[in-house]
Amino acid sequence: MEDEQIPTITVKEPLDLIRLSLDERVHVKMRNERVLRGKLHAYDQHLNMVLGDVEETVTTVEIDEETYEEIYKTTKRSIPMLFVRGDGVIWYLHPTGLLLCKYVPRTFSFKFKMPS
Repeated sequence: MEDEQIPTITVKEPLDLIRLSLDERVHVKMRNERVLRGKLHAYDQHLNMVLGDVEETVTTVEIDEETYEEIYKTTKRSIPMLFVRGDGVIWYLHPTGLLLCKYVPRTFSFKFKMPS
């Protein structure tokens, strides 16, 4: 049996993880309960990104006036090409499942599942 060479990928800095995602579908959690899924075309050191074929999901919470229960509503829309400003990014999910957190509040918890 021949020895197979397994390619190694070196990640020295967090942005190396993003570089490895070019032309891949990624997930980006934004402020104001927005989640973006799209193909990463470009990025810079500020985490500004250009995403293509984007699906944006926005979750809003409304309070029922009679029962005072929280009602969660999600709306989705498709965007062909989107410039994402880096200062609104909370976390970035690499296609392999590695999570890069840019902003971590004190009450942050890692309760997420891999999107399908």
